[in-house]
Amino acid sequence: MITGVTLLVLLAIGAPVAFAIALGIAAYIGSGTFSIDLLPQRIFAGMDSFTILAIPLFVLAGELMNASGITSRVINLANALVGHAKAGLAQVNIWSSVIFAGLSGSAVADTSAIGRIFIPSMEKEGYPRDFAAALTAASSVIGPIIPPSIPVIIYALITSNVSVPALFLAGIVPGLLLAIALSVYVRFFVKNYATPRERMNFREKLSALWNGVIPLFMPVFVIGSILAGIVTPTEAASFAVFYALIVGLFVFRELKPGDLPGIFSGAMRDSSSILIIMGTVAAANWFMTFAGIPQAVSQFVLGYVDSPAMFLILINLMLLVVGLALEGIAAMLVLVPILHPIALSLGIDPTHFGIIVIFNLMIGLITPPMGLCLFVADAIAGVGMARMIKAIMPFFLVELFVLLVITFVPGIVTFLPELFGF
Repeated sequence: MITGVTLLVLLAIGAPVAFAIALGIAAYIGSGTFSIDLLPQRIFAGMDSFTILAIPLFVLAGELMNASGITSRVINLANALVGHAKAGLAQVNIWSSVIFAGLSGSAVADTSAIGRIFIPSMEKEGYPRDFAAALTAASSVIGPIIPPSIPVIIYALITSNVSVPALFLAGIVPGLLLAIALSVYVRFFVKNYATPRERMNFREKLSALWNGVIPLFMPVFVIGSILAGIVTPTEAASFAVFYALIVGLFVFRELKPGDLPGIFSGAMRDSSSILIIMGTVAAANWFMTFAGIPQAVSQFVLGYVDSPAMFLILINLMLLVVGLALEGIAAMLVLVPILHPIALSLGIDPTHFGIIVIFNLMIGLITPPMGLCLFVADAIAGVGMARMIKAIMPFFLVELFVLLVITFVPGIVTFLPELFGF
């Protein structure tokens, strides 16, 4: 009881998630028979994993890709593919996020990199600035769903009966479905400023394709090598870093040796924030297991819910609410160790459930008051949070619709993993 109260109070006053969890555990230890020395031991034990090393490596690979001149080439490729369609620039925005997803795996990085180019460009073509910012934030949710994805790696680390390759494959179709749904929305409902753009000629398209092949080869190489069983996710992440360095320094030559210290320090900072949360949550999960909390919650839930469909509806509602207040990875680390066993006991496919959880919590990136992508997009657009929230609501409803589809049509999620034998 005292742990829960301490955690809620600290989160309410804006304390960092990792510190709130650690102090909550300390309160539990102080009221029990454990030594406080056990807390740092469990925190470091939670980070002592070879697979976890993939997270800072993928973060670094994404930073290197962003600094290598790849963003402009990705946008040019998307423009060649869909730029001539109605609401062309909006379509390019969406499908640039799809391509960018295979490079960074981060919604926030996607919003920042693409938003700085698209928000002013779309405004020049007649799109309202708040609409451009909202579309950029909404399409960036695709980033952590299409592999490679840091949330997927984290989910696989904290659960049983589910693998990183299976989740990577499972995220492809839902990510593409979300992109298609957003494209349909802007195609049919954005009529006032959706003038068709001029098609690229054959030479321009060929140039865009040629320049786009090099960035696109990275996710193909990473995912393909993992699926083929050649490398582990951690080893694939190290190859991704090497590939990004070679492309940036020697192929595109837009990455300078002098840029590397800043890139490495930024990746170190971002990785540290993720890893310290993982360590504290691992410690919290150990103490909760010792106290029998997951078992008690499972028995309570199963006493009232005996239908997989009802459970999934309740989970969706709960995660959408949690996403309003907690950052996605933190929420995943806290809730998944409790919810995953319940899903398995109800016969829900673990891969299907994993994608539902990840998709849910990534939607939280565009919902106020804690939606990180909203803040990043507003920082670029400068339209004010009230206008951002109003503009994002139609896109939120589109993403909610896709969430319901993948929830109740599990074949959309499980088709590719089953095809590859997972």
